[in-house]
Amino acid sequence: MKYVIIGAGIHGLSTAYHLAKELRTRRRGSGRDILVIDKTAIGAGASGIACGVIRNNYYQPAMQELIAHSVDVWEEDAEGYGYLPVGYMQISPESMHADVADIHGRQEDIGYDSKFIEGEKDCLKYMRENVFEDWQAKNVTSILHEKKGGYAHNSKALYRLADKAEAEGVRILTGARVTGLPYNGCVTAVETSKGRIECDHVVIGAGPWANTFWDMLDLPDRIDVTDNQGNVHPDVKMWTYWSLQEGTLGVKPTYGMDNAGKMPPVIHVDTDAPLYSSEDGSLITEKMWGIYYKPDFHFKGIQGGATPNLVGKEKVSVDPYGIDSPDFIVGPDFAHTWTSALAHCQKRYEDKYYRYRKEPSGGLGAFSPDNFPIFDVVRQNCHIIADSSHGYKMIGLGNLVAKEIMGEEQHLLKPFRLDRYEKGELLPESNSPFPWS
Repeated sequence: MKYVIIGAGIHGLSTAYHLAKELRTRRRGSGRDILVIDKTAIGAGASGIACGVIRNNYYQPAMQELIAHSVDVWEEDAEGYGYLPVGYMQISPESMHADVADIHGRQEDIGYDSKFIEGEKDCLKYMRENVFEDWQAKNVTSILHEKKGGYAHNSKALYRLADKAEAEGVRILTGARVTGLPYNGCVTAVETSKGRIECDHVVIGAGPWANTFWDMLDLPDRIDVTDNQGNVHPDVKMWTYWSLQEGTLGVKPTYGMDNAGKMPPVIHVDTDAPLYSSEDGSLITEKMWGIYYKPDFHFKGIQGGATPNLVGKEKVSVDPYGIDSPDFIVGPDFAHTWTSALAHCQKRYEDKYYRYRKEPSGGLGAFSPDNFPIFDVVRQNCHIIADSSHGYKMIGLGNLVAKEIMGEEQHLLKPFRLDRYEKGELLPESNSPFPWS
């Protein structure tokens, strides 16, 4: 087999489809040269439980350009991918004002349509007149309203990609667990529970299982990281895990529509206003907090999340993943905080905390030292797509990786090389409470 792609999530399937097209167009082969393998099934990992938000709200220029490219890919087949281009709103306090202004400026530079509102009174007026008349969030001094982006139905997008890949001749093998990646300079084969697969090139797009394959390839568990000021931080963990905090309010999705009765933009709020319980009025936190939410017919309610929790364990078991793991599903603390935050933002949610859907929810994200993706070649012929929990929105990444496999270096991927930790070329940090912004 010429190409083996590990992982039938957003990255693996996108890479398979785009690589098949590249091979056919360049007359260098076809999709029949590509095999996608997954230990479970299509979308059984992080892609299958993702909330599906697609945004360009990044403080890092490299991330903004990369996401803009992916939004173009979402728009190529919006209906097929279940993509809803409702837009996205970053609603922020004064401590993030300058960062968000910079983000808006760069969006203007790259032609990404957005509007920037400044000042507490103007922000309140904009939200009440244009989005939700019951808006009441406090300490908001800036709003970045992205007119592009929105969210997509994860399972629909994944199966659409799978159908496109198979139409090109790609084979998808599920139920095949990878047990080894023998290498001698380059990777010579993929060993699986269903047998050994000799191959010329490997692509790993395994999301939260990045560390598993990192270990198989004998790559370092800890590295020295040089920051952007030239300071060396020795013995930094290569992969750190965060427990994702998401859930659903069990009301009809139509309950969350905007003033015009239409689907609103995805709402993301960061604020330093004190958060009080919508159940009993008690103080939950005086520290900065953040949430995101949207009406979602796929999740059958108002779906969203809050800042993730750092997993402090030295060794983290990713399996069983998602709701099958009792260790990493969200608990009553999240439900209390998130429903209270919804009430802080909109009056309509003040008495709806009891409608929180008490069902298993959650997952794990494998984060790199600077919390941003790593896209690189290791062991000479093995492409690593380690998304650092930014993955689902980057549907276009497979297009870029496919071109690099064909020998065309992609400038959009260069800032995400592994050697940035040695060179001191880390992506800049924002003032957001979320590790991925």
